[in-house]
Amino acid sequence: MKLALLSSLLITSASAFAPVTPSRSCATARYMAEEATAVAEAVAEETAEEVAVVEEPVAPVPAGPQKVPCFGATPFYTKEPVFFGENYWDKITMEWGTADTGKFVQAAELKHGRAAMLGTVGFAFHKLGFTFNNISPHEYLSVTQGIKFADLQAMTPAEAVLKVPGEGYAQVFGIIACIELYELTFSGGKFKGGERVAPGLQAGGLTGDLGWNPLKVKITDDRRLAELQNARLAMVVISAWLANDAIPGSVPLPFPW
Repeated sequence: MKLALLSSLLITSASAFAPVTPSRSCATARYMAEEATAVAEAVAEETAEEVAVVEEPVAPVPAGPQKVPCFGATPFYTKEPVFFGENYWDKITMEWGTADTGKFVQAAELKHGRAAMLGTVGFAFHKLGFTFNNISPHEYLSVTQGIKFADLQAMTPAEAVLKVPGEGYAQVFGIIACIELYELTFSGGKFKGGERVAPGLQAGGLTGDLGWNPLKVKITDDRRLAELQNARLAMVVISAWLANDAIPGSVPLPFPW
């Protein structure tokens, strides 16, 4: 009996100093935890890199019927600008088209206004005598057809326009076509040749902004407003001048010529 008790005590004491081997489940759990931590750190690094290079999201182009402000609406000037009705193009953008229709109409208005300003300057130069026969050594508009600048000066501007030969109009329309093609195929000053639809034909693609600013003038809303208001005035003036030349007395306002 004593021998049995002594043997059991020795075995118990020896087992107390024996190394304990971790179970397979404990090792697997620790490995999985370490692996999950490493994966989380890698994902966090990749996400940080993506955030660093991601560009700011582009504002979505509004689609469907929407109230679009009429930029540059001319008020009746009092102490505070007063408008009659709402300053929006509801009919065009809500019933006849979408918000993109409003952008197209704004671009068309700006282009027509710029053409009218050029026409007004040319009309005034003709009326005041600043024609090429007076300010240029060239005598002929067309040597082959015998048309002189002095001959055009003796006519009204509307009559002089009809005397310009077809080759002259071909040059004018060729220049206009180059400008229009530039706006149709370029966006942000870069050529977009890989797109199925030309940038200018996409929704909201035509804006009238050709990116031509050689003097690096800072474009502000005040400058845009001044250009648009002068353009609207020029459209009214050139229409009145042409009507008065075509039908004398058709404009009930006295003209200086």
